[in-house]
Amino acid sequence: MIVFSHANSYSASTYRQLFDGWRAAGHEVAAVEDFGHDTQFPVDRRWRGMTQQLTALIDGLLQPRLWLVGHSMGGYLSLLAAGQRPERVRGIVLLDSPVLHGWKAGLISVAKATGQMGRLSPAAVAVKRRDRWPDLGEAHRHFAAKSMFARWHPAILNDYIHHGTEQDPADRSGKTRRLKFRPEIEAEIYSTVPHRLVPYLRLHPPGGPVAFIAGTRSREVRQVGLAATHRITQGRISWMEGSHLFPFEQPEETVREVLKWMQRLDAVIAGKE
Repeated sequence: MIVFSHANSYSASTYRQLFDGWRAAGHEVAAVEDFGHDTQFPVDRRWRGMTQQLTALIDGLLQPRLWLVGHSMGGYLSLLAAGQRPERVRGIVLLDSPVLHGWKAGLISVAKATGQMGRLSPAAVAVKRRDRWPDLGEAHRHFAAKSMFARWHPAILNDYIHHGTEQDPADRSGKTRRLKFRPEIEAEIYSTVPHRLVPYLRLHPPGGPVAFIAGTRSREVRQVGLAATHRITQGRISWMEGSHLFPFEQPEETVREVLKWMQRLDAVIAGKE
């Protein structure tokens, strides 16, 4: 079984095309729909609440050993949860979740302590983004006109519009749509991103081998670098054409690449590689 964790601001249903591909290959898929929105598991300084939300999902599954797959934020949560439940982890595949370490992690620490994360992260942009449209058609036109979303696979964009928005509770007509993943929560997640994953994983090993898939045009990979990720994965890194959001741009190719890594990680576990 694959336990998937989504990127910040993108509900799990946005990845339906990937889930369908993995299910067609014989894998069940489980996922938290929207991290950070359950008051029982709030966003906090070290993402403990969201990590607990993921471990609660893991604890409720019957399969003894699970694949953890995460995109961006979801990759970090997968590593955090794996450190808490190493005995449940078969392997981990990170989708463009480069791990901070060294002086860059120190910079984030200072920014968090001084309340300056809005200047270093997309948090300030998140709280200002438009979050309501008169209807689904207008929402679709809004996103399709943006260059970032224009690169997405049409089926992914359609899922994002239909499952990433919801009826605006303030509109009695029922037509107005708003973003389901609330911008203020998105901003809070950006402002509290964990910066000590490397020492955390030393104390809490993930219990299974780790692989990393990077986007060839990922700004996040360029900004963070791959030195720490290379150590965590022991060099198990591959590249996909695309940006940080390559799973949305190339869902079929992403499905295949994850399945390839699962086979390779199984070989690592078996001592054949």
